[in-house]
Amino acid sequence: MHVDGDSRWTLDVADAGHGTDYGFSLDGGRPLPDPRSPWQPAGVHAPSRVFDTSRHAWQDGGWRGRSALGGVFYELHIGTYTPQGTLDAAASRLDHLVELGVDVVEVMPVAAFDGRWGWGYDGVDLYAVHEPYGGPAALQRFVDACHRRGLAVCLDVVYNHVGPSGNYLGEFGPYFTGGHTTPWGDAANLDDEGCEHVRRWIVDNALRWFADFHLDALRLDAVHALVDDSPRHLLAQLSDESAALSARLGRPLSLVAESDLNDPRMIEPTSAGGLGMTAQWSDDLHHALHAWLTGETQGYYVDFGSVEDVARTLTRVFRHSGGYSTFRGRTWGRPVDPARHRGHRFLGYLQDHDQVGNRARGDRISASVSVGRQAVGAALSMASAFTPMIFMGEEWAASTPWRFFTDFPDPALGAAVREGRRSEFARYGWNVADVRDPQDSATRDASVLDWTELGTQPHARVLAWYRALTALRRDAPDLQADDLREVRVETGPDRLTMRRGGLDVHVNIGPSAQQFPAPAAAEVLLAWGRVEIAEGVLVLPPDSVAIVRRGASSGAAS
Repeated sequence: MHVDGDSRWTLDVADAGHGTDYGFSLDGGRPLPDPRSPWQPAGVHAPSRVFDTSRHAWQDGGWRGRSALGGVFYELHIGTYTPQGTLDAAASRLDHLVELGVDVVEVMPVAAFDGRWGWGYDGVDLYAVHEPYGGPAALQRFVDACHRRGLAVCLDVVYNHVGPSGNYLGEFGPYFTGGHTTPWGDAANLDDEGCEHVRRWIVDNALRWFADFHLDALRLDAVHALVDDSPRHLLAQLSDESAALSARLGRPLSLVAESDLNDPRMIEPTSAGGLGMTAQWSDDLHHALHAWLTGETQGYYVDFGSVEDVARTLTRVFRHSGGYSTFRGRTWGRPVDPARHRGHRFLGYLQDHDQVGNRARGDRISASVSVGRQAVGAALSMASAFTPMIFMGEEWAASTPWRFFTDFPDPALGAAVREGRRSEFARYGWNVADVRDPQDSATRDASVLDWTELGTQPHARVLAWYRALTALRRDAPDLQADDLREVRVETGPDRLTMRRGGLDVHVNIGPSAQQFPAPAAAEVLLAWGRVEIAEGVLVLPPDSVAIVRRGASSGAAS
């Protein structure tokens, strides 16, 4: 190969078309996979293979895309969504999502990683698609199938670190820097010598998913670990280049950040000094709902648990917005300005992969509370001013857990992951005996959704509730609005009322029935529990919720 003046090494090889295997030998060493490898059919330690993205005959010519803002997200993991654990098998279940009322399918990471099973956050070949999932061609088929059904697709990508097995990047150049550290070690080199090529490697990856795989959105994992002291932050660069590509393609492209910073600068435009993200996840809403509904206040839930915390996050997004965070031991966050920051810029959810899978037993909220309380949490997140998200199986209160699992072939690495997991949970006071061996195939198998549950109770009733919530959100203009200044929340012991325009969401999680005022012309649109309304009073039994339209013709709850 030959190097040019910009430190790029190139070589033209005749007839090295689609399906050609290749590798790079550094100074006579064994061939290594390409840092931009598009296909790793034999695993992350084997040669790369050329993949021609233009070979796919796209069937989504009528697809004009959709913004991530305000759509119902559905987070799924390819390896456990079906027993087969493939993209093609997941595509066979897409009609379920259409019936549920989903707008955006968020797929957890598919970048190639070592072993067959894993969450996907240990990817090492970021341009490739994990071969056990079906490889890159299967991802194109999956996106095509989604678009034919009117579903947008968001892909979870990880740029803050790469996995421990199959990571050869450091041998090719300064992809990492010791100038910053992250929970995974040295940080991605975004501001040190040679960083311009690393930044290009990341941004080009994102643009490739949009252009060559027709993705509609990217979810950027843990962007607080993208430490960048350069004048122009990587996220701002990615935002501007994605916007330019969006203009060329003629369809919206969205960037959704996972951030622990509680800083609205994340979603502010780059022209105003922001980082330009379309939206960001809101863990504080999850923590507030989870702690209030379950009573758990250990670990990072320590500052949550009251109904007032729920009210604050529903109206001002962040529980920590410049005040003291007990868990972090310092002040944290910046306040959201409802006059500038719209609710749809934040994703709200009752569950997600982290908040289930990073529990000792991987247990869902339905294992801790009544189905009524889960219905309450779903109603508050779905009827909020945020962009709502559902974690796979949540919609029918799946009885299957979702645990942390890996499949590293290296026994020493597997043992290190196993012991590290147990030590981490021990520090937070969990029972170590509850922590299943991540390397045991039974841990993954137990996490696979059981689709036979949909026709049994209470799962069918919960599924009907989620479908009704998505339908009401789509049909009610008051629930489509996202002006946080118009969200009003009133609280009392074990009770809450959220007002959205002409709609009220009344909640009772107390041990006995509670009364709520209701105008004479009020109409109950949706209710969980035997709700009664008469003579200006709405009566909710324990663990119940009712969504009421004020000023409508008189009606009764079914």
